[in-house]
Amino acid sequence: MSMAADKPRGGSFSRNFSAASSAISHIPGFKHGPNGTMFLSSGISDLDRILGGGFTVGSLVMVMEDTEAPHHMLLLRNFMSQGLVHHQPLIYTSPSKDPRGFLGTLPSPMASRDDKSHVHVTEQERGLRIAWQYKKYFGEHNSEPLRDGKSEYCSDFDLRKPLERHFFTGKHVDCVSLNDTSDLTAFIKHCSSFLSRAPQSMGGRIAIQSLCSPQCNFFGKEWDMLSFVRSLKTVVRLSNAVAVVTFPPSLVSSTFSKRLQHLADTLVSVKAIPDEDKELAKLLTGYQDMVGLLSVHKVARINTQVPAILEATTFSMKLQKRRSLVLECLNQAPVDGSSGASYASSGGCSVSSKTGPLDF
Repeated sequence: MSMAADKPRGGSFSRNFSAASSAISHIPGFKHGPNGTMFLSSGISDLDRILGGGFTVGSLVMVMEDTEAPHHMLLLRNFMSQGLVHHQPLIYTSPSKDPRGFLGTLPSPMASRDDKSHVHVTEQERGLRIAWQYKKYFGEHNSEPLRDGKSEYCSDFDLRKPLERHFFTGKHVDCVSLNDTSDLTAFIKHCSSFLSRAPQSMGGRIAIQSLCSPQCNFFGKEWDMLSFVRSLKTVVRLSNAVAVVTFPPSLVSSTFSKRLQHLADTLVSVKAIPDEDKELAKLLTGYQDMVGLLSVHKVARINTQVPAILEATTFSMKLQKRRSLVLECLNQAPVDGSSGASYASSGGCSVSSKTGPLDF
């Protein structure tokens, strides 16, 4: 019998993720997807549902920034906080001279309404409430949200409450300033080495803010940045990680911007809402509550050639009770006088019985 007969055969366009999937299938923070893929949560439950489960493990996510407002930072904060809550290795880079200071702005997970079992206060501790408050700074108080005894796949984050310090003081968190980085090849080696020190089953997250910012030493070196993005895709593929990279398309040439968009597995863009736009106020439901718009241009699809068909491609970004970020369909009519339900509360876009300026 020939040796070729003993080898399994697969399609030319498919990758073998069976070993990676089996290794991380029982690790908190991961979720099974179609065609043997795995997902990591984006930290926003509505965005996870829009993308079919979250960010695909081993994929590159690119976010096109808006120069008018830093709404891309909302996506980065939730993405980073979700990884820290699940104790996954995290690399954060930005043009800032002190990127570690950004960790103090990350949001904290809100307590689950149905399960408050993660907060244990005995009768003795109730008499010493001041001492009990200090425990969270030493890691003795586990504030990781639990549901049915298991870590939640996607947490609800409170943007007004900072993440507790013990989440990002561990050895699996690294911050690098792009202002001091002149050799992108060395930075790629640093990322690969950092992720290799942690077990592959833990996965990992890479968050890069404003890759093409003028503050970077390599600004204008388009070929170097393209080579960097290609190498970054290889690193995340081999490390069971997800990389989220934001860049300002208005500060680079249109040709370079198109090439970056083509390299992305998942591509989204954010846009600010003008303060006083009477035309938009007439067209959009709940205009006063919106902080921005999010558009999905491409969704990662691994091990398949079937394209993703979304119910909508543009969504409104709102802060629910000024605390948590939610996404809503723009053509979703109000229900019983409200400004509309979030994408998480309904599977599709409903139609109101009342007629208005626009009737969908």
